[in-house]
Amino acid sequence: MKIVVIGGSGLIGSRLVTLLGEAGHEAFAASPRNGVNAVTGEGLSNALAGADVVVDVANAPSWEPRAVLDFFRTSTRNLGKAEVAAGVRHHVALSIVGCERTPENAYFVAKVAQEEAIEAAGVPYTIVRATQFMEFIGAIADSGTEDGTVRVGDGLFQPIAADDVAASLAQVALVAPLNGTVDIAGPDRESFAAIVRRYLKSVGDTRPVVTDQEARYYGGRVEEQSLVPLGDARIGRVSLDQWLAQANKG
Repeated sequence: MKIVVIGGSGLIGSRLVTLLGEAGHEAFAASPRNGVNAVTGEGLSNALAGADVVVDVANAPSWEPRAVLDFFRTSTRNLGKAEVAAGVRHHVALSIVGCERTPENAYFVAKVAQEEAIEAAGVPYTIVRATQFMEFIGAIADSGTEDGTVRVGDGLFQPIAADDVAASLAQVALVAPLNGTVDIAGPDRESFAAIVRRYLKSVGDTRPVVTDQEARYYGGRVEEQSLVPLGDARIGRVSLDQWLAQANKG
């Protein structure tokens, strides 16, 4: 099976390409690095020729509200047109759990727009909505730091390892499209503050972490269940402790 991974050189895409290749599939890592640009359309028709499945894990280069919205809308529409022309049978996209619940977060708003464009494209699809990645907890702590204190909202947090995200995407890519969404999450669900404290302690970072109802998560207020699955979800295998131990080796 030929599977084209849009954003195939990134954090998730590179892992996914490796997994699919190890399973015996023809996995092509498509990105601007090798002449495939979903925003401009450059190289799409050639890359998608003969493809059975397209998996879109591309990330926007800018999170400025207008730029990120334009990125996901334009790239998704271009992909849809190219996939119809190429006869692609399944479009898989990576989105975010709860993206529709935080309308003040510009990135989440853009992911909602991406999902809407996928549904309108006319290609059978599956949208995999993931919780926040464990790999990003450090950056999340930094973004919430004010005067040496990390301030986070009082919601729940259930981060997932990038390896588990890639594994879930690989599984979804190899089965029939759902024309719907799948939620995936890590095995640890705790308060936002507790997760961030565990991460900081593991790396020897002594910044205090406090819960602040007015704290924003990249511009959006975090309510209790803003960032976690509300119903059934596929749970990853890698616990936060396991990930921390591996990340801090050496």
